[in-house]
Amino acid sequence: MARAIWSGVITFGLVTVPVGLYTATEDHTVHFHQLQRGTSDRIRNRRVNERTGDEVATRDIVKGYEIDEGRYVVVEPDELDEIAPGRSRTIDISDFVDPEAVEPVYFDRTYYVAPRGEEYDKVYELLRAALAEANKVGIATFVMRSKQYLTALRAEDKVLVLQTLHWADEVRDPGTELPELPSERAGRGKQLDMALELVDALSSDWDPSRYRDTYQEKVRELVKAKAEGQEIAVSEEPPEATNVIDLMKALEGSLQAARSGRGEPASGTTEKTGKAEAAGKTAKAEAAGKTPKAPTRKSRPERAGTPSARARRSGSTSKRELQELSKAELYERASQQDVPGRSKMSREDLIDALSGGSGGRGHGHGRKKSAA
Repeated sequence: MARAIWSGVITFGLVTVPVGLYTATEDHTVHFHQLQRGTSDRIRNRRVNERTGDEVATRDIVKGYEIDEGRYVVVEPDELDEIAPGRSRTIDISDFVDPEAVEPVYFDRTYYVAPRGEEYDKVYELLRAALAEANKVGIATFVMRSKQYLTALRAEDKVLVLQTLHWADEVRDPGTELPELPSERAGRGKQLDMALELVDALSSDWDPSRYRDTYQEKVRELVKAKAEGQEIAVSEEPPEATNVIDLMKALEGSLQAARSGRGEPASGTTEKTGKAEAAGKTAKAEAAGKTPKAPTRKSRPERAGTPSARARRSGSTSKRELQELSKAELYERASQQDVPGRSKMSREDLIDALSGGSGGRGHGHGRKKSAA
């Protein structure tokens, strides 16, 4: 059972609801200790006098605000405590606003709000239902751990959620802070229509369980593989940026790929469909740095006795076929054929090793496991 990190009351008008605040999220990041290279010796941070090199006790440390080079205004910890906003126990709602009016950049951390006792359930639910029915969020301030927060209180299906907000002077203006922004709006035309079709083809219901932190998964796989003495696969390079000349072709290819991935029939005539499919394959191949094959009239199932099938079983592949594979696919084949030093090879090195027969030993026997 979670413990409240703050307790107090929510007030709106003359109505008061005793509540507790609970952390809504948790951190699953893989954490590492700092070690000196070549040893198992932990690295510790110490507070050291910059001039003398001597370690300084916490009780002898004060805060200093630099007003000029080498000149500081010294502030004692108890002086900060005296001007702190106090130990407020009230979340006082001052305004109700439309949820869409609060820009996403203002949101910071999220907390669950729960009533402190069954006797307050009815008043709590009344506030939740009122916010949900009116489709409003309550704007309020409160103090937690000697810091004052601006907050937005909103209603979920069964619970009130409080989100801390950045103050207005903490949010930067993109117009003055960013080095480059488009000077013109996108005009109505074929490119925008195609982009809208792509957005529609990729639209779905929000389901957070569909998404995973794959980077943290790979970090755990890396740690496990290194602990077992295995080699590690390197990640692929990001695709090249799309230029204006190839934009329409990239949009057409993306749209066809999105529809095919969802099993949707392509719109238009057979000829138009064929062109869209070709554009899709070309765009995907160019984005991956590959040379696409010329389209064939009809693909046929490969028979077990064909040369390409025998080559796939034996582990040998022509250089031309290898050039159509991604680096991850090449690495997987190199792992299956136990190519030495494969984890440090570039894409071209892997192609040369696989096509030249240098990595063909074993033909799949005695393979090592690899962290993908």
